Amino acid sequence: MALRPIVDLDSGAVLAIEAVYPAEEQHGEDVATLAERLGRTAREVMARENLLPLVLPVPARLLTAGREPFAFVEDTLRRSGRRPRDVTFMLDPEIRQLPREHLVRGLAHLRELGFRYAFGTARVPPDLLVETAPFLFRIDGTLTSGLPDNERFAAIVDGMTRIGRGAGTFPLASGVTSVTQLVSLRQAGVRLAQGPFFAGEDWAPGDRVTPLPDLTLDPASSDTAGGPRVSEFMVPAVTMTCDATAEEVLEAFSNDSALNSVILLDHRERPVAALDRARFLLSITGPYGHALYAKRPAQRLADPPKTVPRTVPALTALRIAGVDRERVYDDLIAVNEFGQCMGVVHVSDIIRGLSQA
Repeated sequence: MALRPIVDLDSGAVLAIEAVYPAEEQHGEDVATLAERLGRTAREVMARENLLPLVLPVPARLLTAGREPFAFVEDTLRRSGRRPRDVTFMLDPEIRQLPREHLVRGLAHLRELGFRYAFGTARVPPDLLVETAPFLFRIDGTLTSGLPDNERFAAIVDGMTRIGRGAGTFPLASGVTSVTQLVSLRQAGVRLAQGPFFAGEDWAPGDRVTPLPDLTLDPASSDTAGGPRVSEFMVPAVTMTCDATAEEVLEAFSNDSALNSVILLDHRERPVAALDRARFLLSITGPYGHALYAKRPAQRLADPPKTVPRTVPALTALRIAGVDRERVYDDLIAVNEFGQCMGVVHVSDIIRGLSQA
């Protein structure tokens, strides 16, 4: 079984590792055999890579077996010190043949166990992508190979990427072999890729991948007048889950007098709300505030998160901060290509940094 790197097209870093079966082992005999192989695959891959998130191949037919095969993998993960959300199950293209009710029910089982799941093809009905909201979907190598010259393929990539973005799903381009393909993918909004361009057949975890070329792949990011990037001002965020209580947030603010904000995250570690220190304390320490809110979800006192991509110029982030005049100095939340919280940025730090520059 080969391991392949999944590369972030913003930074050139390896974000995850995907396990790939040899071609002759793509099709299992029956559900029991498939379940046994999935458990064996999980153990083997975790023995070879114990840090980065993993993408494991799963025949779509295995979804018809219920929770048992995946519950076994969950137990294996936890015994190894890994969490279910560290693993994404990549369902093969046979999902197109699986009855929708079986597919939806099987995906619900994965979600209940805490796993992420992905579609191994972009050739699925758009409404299915929106309804099930997989974590990733694969842009097939046959589509990637036609970029940028094949207009039909380019339209599919662009269209499915837009639909995926609306559903909170991220496209993964496979089979990348050239810089021109990278340019086309970046222009379509794709931020994750893999293929021979990055690594050969003998690649192993810990090995280097081919660096991204020095040229700017995304013309929209070539704003040299923007100066330093937001990532240069990023500091760790204090985060909690969506169901955190106001009392828990109050304790966080009480324990750190320099803390400006607390960020509430969903199960995918994406920001869904932000609690500004001044406004939160004003609400909960006012008359009857503690009695009204302490035991209730803190999200009731939260504001929508102000997010910025971690790669944008700081000057652009400053403009974003100024859109809402009542929240100009709220912390900005820097997110990665998955929309996940990477840290916060204090607006005052940006102003100070730009003035010194």
